[in-house]
Amino acid sequence: MHELNRRSFLKVAGVATAETLMGARVNMLAQAQSEPSKPVAANDHIQIALIGAGGQGQGDTKAAVQVPGVKLVAVADCYNGRLEHSKELWGQDVFTTRDYGEVLARTDIDAVIIGTPDHWHRQASVDAMKAGKDVYCEKPMIHLYSDGPEMIETSRATKRILQVGSQRVSSIVYAKAKELLASGAIGQLNMVTARWDRNSSMGAWNYTVPPDASTETCDWPRFLGTAPKIPFNAERFFQWRKWKDYGSGVAGDLFVHLFSGTHFITNSHGPTRAMATGGLRFWKDGRDVPDVMLGLFDYREGFNLSLRVNFVDGGEESEGLVFTGSEGTMEIGGNAVSVSRVPRESEPGYTIGTFTEAMQKRILEEYKEKYPISHFSGALPVGYEKYVAPQGYSDSYDHFKNFFNSVRTRQPVVEDAVFGFRAAGAALLSNVSMERGTVVQWNPDAMKMV
Repeated sequence: MHELNRRSFLKVAGVATAETLMGARVNMLAQAQSEPSKPVAANDHIQIALIGAGGQGQGDTKAAVQVPGVKLVAVADCYNGRLEHSKELWGQDVFTTRDYGEVLARTDIDAVIIGTPDHWHRQASVDAMKAGKDVYCEKPMIHLYSDGPEMIETSRATKRILQVGSQRVSSIVYAKAKELLASGAIGQLNMVTARWDRNSSMGAWNYTVPPDASTETCDWPRFLGTAPKIPFNAERFFQWRKWKDYGSGVAGDLFVHLFSGTHFITNSHGPTRAMATGGLRFWKDGRDVPDVMLGLFDYREGFNLSLRVNFVDGGEESEGLVFTGSEGTMEIGGNAVSVSRVPRESEPGYTIGTFTEAMQKRILEEYKEKYPISHFSGALPVGYEKYVAPQGYSDSYDHFKNFFNSVRTRQPVVEDAVFGFRAAGAALLSNVSMERGTVVQWNPDAMKMV
């Protein structure tokens, strides 16, 4: 591929093949991340804290501190080993504690990243906003439906920013897909099909339990919070996604990403009807959430959404969305979005072989008069085009960059509490449908089941 200008798309003419007779084009998405950052004044410095320093929390923080003018000053977690590792990662001067209340009491912290288990999202977010901190809350925003209204209202009442951490909403790939759909690139949308399949123990949430896990190194009562009080269980502490007391299953972990992307691209508030099925097919290790789930959703905009997560798919991890329209399809996979078009026929055709020869002749004459033979002229239309993000592109970085820009300017975030609740609320309909064994109705405007 030729040298690419990061401020524009490089359009490369494709060679026609049997599959792409209508032509092809490949474009490189603008590399916004490589543009020089504006100088950050001393009084524009943002100091952050991490609440919940597990894999996702540490990963989030590593991306966050890459944004110019951002510094981590405190970490709260219920496991001593992660507090110690936070100092190894970000310096011995980082304040660490098991009690996030000590973090929120500090006046030198502007914003917090909440990477706790799902069942702590509401309380930690509400406490942080009431303490005057802006919040970046990992997805899914809610664990229970009752969490959403309180989080939304607290954000409004305190005038604190709450951004939900589904980074695809900030992705240049998804922004291009949104633009393509709005431009009519695939005609009228009628179907979205999305998947996130895995085939590994780590992908199935069997995270490593450290040998020193105990009631001395782990603050088990604090971890439990509002969850049922049971004796210490190291697997539940470190592999909490496997139990609905603390997590939201594949719906809350993975469906919510697919909903966030779909809602962002289509400008939809969410589905009106949902049905789901699935079960525990392979990872029968004591967990009480499924490892295979299928969901079907109706949207009032005139399209259906089909979702799938399979933790035993027999192949490599695979994530993607396909948007099907009346004039083509658009697919998102990895850091690229592609559009494929097959022109619709300009005439209906005919099936006359079973009629008498006289009738066939009559129909043919009338058909040719109505649809005379025409020959193509003009520019060759593009049948396939692909837009690719630059190598090393990270939508997580862009998501944090957008968040911190809102912290500085007090402008709206790209994924606020209302958007986050609509995405998580739609995702959790799958759990409700499976538990009830029935179709469930949802009001996407009021954000409640009906």
